[in-house]
Amino acid sequence: MKYIKNILAGIGLIVVMGSLIFAVQSNVMEQPEKIAVETPDKNVSDGYKISAIEIPSDLNFAGEKVPVDDPEVLERVDREFLVNTYWQSNALLLMKRANKYFPIIEPILAKNGIPDDFKYLAVAESALIDVASPKGAAGMWHFMKATGREYGLEVNTNVDERYHIEKSTQAACEYINKWKKRFGTWTLTAASYNAGPGGVQKYMRIQKVDNYYDLLLGQETGRYVFRILALKEILSNPDKYGFDVEKADFYKTVPTFSVQVDTAVTSWADFAKLYEINYKILKRHNPWLREPHLNNASRKKYVVEIPNKGYYRMTNAGQ
Repeated sequence: MKYIKNILAGIGLIVVMGSLIFAVQSNVMEQPEKIAVETPDKNVSDGYKISAIEIPSDLNFAGEKVPVDDPEVLERVDREFLVNTYWQSNALLLMKRANKYFPIIEPILAKNGIPDDFKYLAVAESALIDVASPKGAAGMWHFMKATGREYGLEVNTNVDERYHIEKSTQAACEYINKWKKRFGTWTLTAASYNAGPGGVQKYMRIQKVDNYYDLLLGQETGRYVFRILALKEILSNPDKYGFDVEKADFYKTVPTFSVQVDTAVTSWADFAKLYEINYKILKRHNPWLREPHLNNASRKKYVVEIPNKGYYRMTNAGQ
């Protein structure tokens, strides 16, 4: 009798365990259906879609019309519009930086008679950050050392004015004006900024054409002007290309005042403390200072930009 009771108890335990396992499996099996139903409404924005981009029929660079009725040209334009529109994070960063640096660049271009569209050339060259290319071109306008010196920039280990936004923009204007007289069009002049005047002249001579859109160029220069065109259009009309950005989201130009220096400076860190900032902030506003000191044996006059007092929240400046 005892033996039979044990058997019955074991059967009961098996039934209970089976019921629990079935309940767990049922819950697990139901879970994907629940997720599949809720995910689209919760995580996908209403109306979001990826689509082809309509190329403006009046597309131009510095007033020079782009022949978008040429299917080969249209395809190349379309490529740059797609790449730069759907690389959203990069485009958004460019918009933010442009708000900070365009107000500095624009009046210098205007003063030199350079079309405003050339500010987008600086965007194409450096993305508006002070970086050096693998070939050694530096600053927002990506001057090589020799070219920078040719156009009046001081370039050495102590000071490198390729990183000076006002001076390098002025040098770029002089370059652009010089080669515009040779090439006759702003478009070819822009291409020469990338490939070098000699390279563009060589292709023109071999191929016997005098228009950028008729030239067969290398990969980088062949895309260069088209990229500038796309950046110009997207940054000028962000809403049109799906960017929901407010003015408050953009980076801002920091107000500064100028300090003249005509002696050697043994420590820029100590110099910075005099104005209640640190070395990092001093360098941020004067990236052309390439070492933590200034030799200045010739007693040359330099102008250093200092942010207005109280703009940065400091922890130990001046201590």
